[in-house]
Amino acid sequence: MAVQGSSDVLIDELYETTHRLRQFVEARLRSGGASVARLRAMRMLARAEQPLRMRDLSELTGVAARTATSIVDSLERDGLVERLPHPTDRRAFLLRLTEEGLRCHREAEEVDRLALAEATAALDADDRARLRGLLARIREATA
Repeated sequence: MAVQGSSDVLIDELYETTHRLRQFVEARLRSGGASVARLRAMRMLARAEQPLRMRDLSELTGVAARTATSIVDSLERDGLVERLPHPTDRRAFLLRLTEEGLRCHREAEEVDRLALAEATAALDADDRARLRGLLARIREATA
């Protein structure tokens, strides 16, 4: 049972479930030196067709610019991301994954995939479809 934090127990349970899922995946990623935040940044950089500006990465990951900078600094220290000079803005840098960053990203994605598969293993195809439909209705109501 979720701790009552809102006026709707369903919402409390949704928050509690997403919180537990994040902790579950975070624990699995941590064993390989990754984290959910680092994976999200690497995911956005890996999917980008070209290097990203810090501001773009911040927006894509939904974190504050200062947080994105901290994540990128950490990834850069570990040799996973490199900063490139922006071709038209001398004050800006572009970010891209290094070869090691691409390798680490692939490994972290696999850990994430396996952890989420384990967490949702009790749901069959009908359960998954029903849950997705219900969540879609909530998103539509709040759009």
